[in-house]
Order: sequence, then C-alpha cells, then structure tokens
Amino acid sequence: MNLAYVTTRFAANAVAIDRFVKHIDITQACWRPSPEKWSMLDVICHLYDEERFDFRTRLDYTLHRGGEAWPPNDPEGWVAEHGYAEQDIVEMRSLFHREREKSIAWLGGLEKPDWSAAYEHPQFGRLTAGDLLASWLAHDYLHIRQLAALQYGYLAQLAAPYALAYAGTW
Repeated sequence: MNLAYVTTRFAANAVAIDRFVKHIDITQACWRPSPEKWSMLDVICHLYDEERFDFRTRLDYTLHRGGEAWPPNDPEGWVAEHGYAEQDIVEMRSLFHREREKSIAWLGGLEKPDWSAAYEHPQFGRLTAGDLLASWLAHDYLHIRQLAALQYGYLAQLAAPYALAYAGTW
C-alpha cells in the first residue's frame, strides 16, 4: 500500500469535494433529486461523520487493537440522528476539512503499518487494513461522483425547459 499516494489523494479529494459545494446557496445545498435521495448538505455531513466514526477509527482498531470489536456505526441513521438537514453547509465544510487534516496527520504518523492486519466483519468477511485504506479512498470517489450528479441534476431542474443534451451523455 502506497501511503504517500493515498494521503496525497485524500488532500486533493478534500479540495475537490469543497469545490463542488463552495458558493452554493442553501436552496441548492438542501436540494434533493427525490425525497429519499441525499442532498449536497447530507453528503458533506456524511463525509464528516465517516471521517470521525468510520474509516479512521476502524483502521485504527484493525492496526492497533487486533481482536477488539469495531465500534458500531449507522450512516443511514446518522442523517436523522445528527440532524443533517439542519446543519450549516459552510460549517460542515470546515468541520470535514478539519477531520480530513486529522486523518492525514494520523496516517502520516503511522510507523510501519501492517496492511495485512485483518478484522472479521460480519457482512464483508475478512477485511485487511489495506482493504480499509483503499476503501476509504474509493469512498471519496463515490461521493465526488455523487456531488457531480447532484450539481448536474440541480442544473437540469434550473435550466428547464431548456435541455442539457448538447453537453453530451452522462
């Protein structure tokens, strides 16, 4: 596992994520393509919670607390439990960046991590520390794609009755 590559991408992804939501108003931040889908604000809140409660924590347990059960997490439940819809997008952007910086610093402080250290997950089976690190980075890309789709969908609604077809296929 190339930790330098991953931490560089984490820093770049934080900037990319920020650029998707910087300078949007509250209407766009809270816009959902449908009631059951997430808004941009939900995504940023989720990324903040994932940074604090999921990937960094679970990677730490896998690397340094072998055999201990991971703390529970409930990303879907956090939406209501943590009041995502009531949060301020500017504050959440800042909080996400602060947590991402903590994660990058924490990763940079690891001394000879054993990427083969594993945890037996009840749903996913054997997950190594390397699997977790790679999945953490992949998780960024999934949400960057989601933020792009939300920008596109919002534009499509805003532009109606005009079409986006000339832009190319999605």
